[in-house]
Amino acid sequence: MIKKIMLLGGIYFFLTSCNKDDNNYENLPTNLYPNVEATFGSSLDLGNLDNYATQFIPTYITKDNSILNPVTDKGATLGRVLFYDKNLSSDNTISCSNCHVQANAFSDLAVVSDGVNGTTTRHSMRLINTRFANESKFFWDERALSLELQTTMPIKDHGEMGFSGANGDPAFGILITKLSTIGYYKELFKFVYGSEEITESKIQTALAQFVRSIQSFDSKYDAGRALTANDNQPFSNFTAQENLGKNLFLAPPVFNAASSRTGGGVGCAGCHAAPEFDIDPNTGNNGIIGTLNGTGIDITNTRAPSLRDLVKQDGTTNGPMMHTGNLATVQNTIGHYGTINLAPGNTNLDPRLRPNGIGQQLNLNATEVNALIAFIKTLSGSNVYVDAKWSSPF
Repeated sequence: MIKKIMLLGGIYFFLTSCNKDDNNYENLPTNLYPNVEATFGSSLDLGNLDNYATQFIPTYITKDNSILNPVTDKGATLGRVLFYDKNLSSDNTISCSNCHVQANAFSDLAVVSDGVNGTTTRHSMRLINTRFANESKFFWDERALSLELQTTMPIKDHGEMGFSGANGDPAFGILITKLSTIGYYKELFKFVYGSEEITESKIQTALAQFVRSIQSFDSKYDAGRALTANDNQPFSNFTAQENLGKNLFLAPPVFNAASSRTGGGVGCAGCHAAPEFDIDPNTGNNGIIGTLNGTGIDITNTRAPSLRDLVKQDGTTNGPMMHTGNLATVQNTIGHYGTINLAPGNTNLDPRLRPNGIGQQLNLNATEVNALIAFIKTLSGSNVYVDAKWSSPF
């Protein structure tokens, strides 16, 4: 017979006293999470969780927007399952990971990703180092005030995951009911929150913890920065070309009255400051415009992901750049900023791109372009592409 139940490290152990006439003790349950074990096997061990909460963060990284929802091993584990689960779409064909692919720094090689009702409207933003940013709003147009709110907005979008409650879609409440019938979610929500009850808030909390756990600090840049007092000094592990690219990236340009660069760097750090390389929350439009609902120009897109892992270490792109996905290479992107043309009606162009009220002309030569590309490559790590804790548990 069972004498006592003890909880240790999230695992229940059953202590028994066995009378000589008690022949059933060998049939006692050994796992309180049979659905999790049956579904995920060794890829998800609730008794030996992956480390999400105490990963190494370099001392020179000071930004952290996870204060209101700190990353925990339990929460991020549930978030990982939700992130990869196609049950979160109305027809069971799309998960968050369809648009945010680990092998591509959690972005997409396609210009726009596929959803349950066609294609989405913008290129999928990379999710690298989301935690280490000053910008607290999300989506290219910043319409989500927090990462928590952002996580369920694609699920409730007609074109993306289809629980919009409009245009013939089921409502979000139907998803809650759906997930509540799945055995492994009963166990996981009980494991994380102490209750099987599933709510949108709990889904948001777990997904946000998983996304914030995705980090990349094993780049050549990080190796050099760790040995140097500040970014303005030469990095001993950099080539001369990479150090030139770093100097160009960090230093502001000098313009004449016609907004033509006559000296200095190119000022990338004005919007993407080292060492996080995230976007300045106060940036305006970067000169890339599209159409808004098929008519008129769209100048509301002012957010961007960190420049870390813009490309892989070999220079292979992690998908096209910008919310429109219209720039295929880093060289294309540098070329865009090299010559900024003031599009008619773009009243939201960032002032840093129009000194003297005129679109900047950086006048970059081939040596400078190649140096900038070389430096951008140093911002890419390798672990984020292969670490199992960010991979599909299914």
